[in-house]
Amino acid sequence: MIDFLNRPGFLGTHAFLLSDISLILILLTAILFTIGRGLIRRNHVEAHRWVQTVAAIINAIVVLGVMINSFFVHILPGLPDKFFEGSYGVTTVHAFVGLIGLVLGIFVVLRGNQLVPQRLRFKNYKWFMRTSYALYMLATLLGVAVYIEAFVIGI
Repeated sequence: MIDFLNRPGFLGTHAFLLSDISLILILLTAILFTIGRGLIRRNHVEAHRWVQTVAAIINAIVVLGVMINSFFVHILPGLPDKFFEGSYGVTTVHAFVGLIGLVLGIFVVLRGNQLVPQRLRFKNYKWFMRTSYALYMLATLLGVAVYIEAFVIGI
């Protein structure tokens, strides 16, 4: 399976198949989060909850299954010395923003599905949802920048 995922990708860049699949899945989750945002604005609460939950699960699988390992293998060993070289800096910022967004987003989804204890149920739900969405979109844009730097430009 590893050999299959390490073959050339399908987007016509220098990326491996796993990187191309990850990019597509992350862009899909960005679209789903945006659809969910539109659903809540139209007061479709149940549909919003389902869409956001599915998007958060897909995102968590990609981050935990691919991105964290890639960061630890390819970026972390060069830090802090190479922070200003190649894609080290933007990848590190992407990882930091993405990790905060992931943790907050998972917490929001757990809260939205009433899977957290009563004492952890925040009152200002909109602020947490909006902050989580903004962090996720920023992490997505930074992730696209990382992909372009690493596999299109070849830095």
